[in-house]
Amino acid sequence: MAQNKTLTASPDLATGVAQFLTPVVRDLIALSVNAKQAHWHLRGVNFVSLHEFLDTVADHAREAYDTAAERVVALGLPIDARLTTVAQKATNPVPAEGFQQYEQIVADMLEQFDAALGSVREAVKELDEIDPVSQDIAIAIQQQLEQDRWFLYAHIGS
Repeated sequence: MAQNKTLTASPDLATGVAQFLTPVVRDLIALSVNAKQAHWHLRGVNFVSLHEFLDTVADHAREAYDTAAERVVALGLPIDARLTTVAQKATNPVPAEGFQQYEQIVADMLEQFDAALGSVREAVKELDEIDPVSQDIAIAIQQQLEQDRWFLYAHIGS
């Protein structure tokens, strides 16, 4: 009879990867949710382009947190990304409530990106010694976040 092993990597490898990808997952979930919040409450000039771009941001964040979470799970560990855990542990600032002019939305979302990029950059740095495959995932996430942040920043116009 074959034994079913949950852990597919060494315990040290799996734990190390989870230590650095779990905060990435949580911050990206918060980024995705907060991008949708901003998307729904945006007012002002450039409404259509920014409204549509915030959907893209949410989609990119969802794809990224799914990839990072699946990496942890593929190594055999669970990941805690329940809403209560994300609300308690994500580093993203709380965005303004209600309808907001585009300038405030852009400023709030730049802060969301900066928080997520902080955990991603930490993962890239620390995963270098732990697992190059997981580091590659973090690098790809960083690349997309930096591009999306740049596109958002361009709405400031200065």
